[in-house]
Amino acid sequence: MRWIVDGMNVIGCRPDGWWRDRHRAMTGLVGHLERWAQADGLDVTVVFEKPPRPPVTSTVITVTHAPAAAPNSADDEIVRLVQGAARPADVHVATSDRGLAARVRDAGATVFPAERLRELIDPRSPDGGPDVSNQR
Repeated sequence: MRWIVDGMNVIGCRPDGWWRDRHRAMTGLVGHLERWAQADGLDVTVVFEKPPRPPVTSTVITVTHAPAAAPNSADDEIVRLVQGAARPADVHVATSDRGLAARVRDAGATVFPAERLRELIDPRSPDGGPDVSNQR
């Protein structure tokens, strides 16, 4: 199963102060996606609007960005990836952006809400904070 993640949409779905340090938020998302992809044997691509500075890399998932920094360019890149897939019906796109969701559905992919993905890969503890019970 292939997953394409609207990176900033997933980050932005939780008001946890991510805007104070975008790079840290991007790095954190990549780390959570890596653990999830590795544990479940998934093919995951995360798409950002602009390349993270300094670069964020992974040997487990694909970290990419839109080729041009323009409004909705990450959306355009996600749609391009879905359209280029051998089996778009096997692609899940994680986003809560209604416009992007409609475009990827039209291209044959399934949409998974950003909030649900974030909770799946980075669950909150019962008190509303991050779940640190499984961290060392």
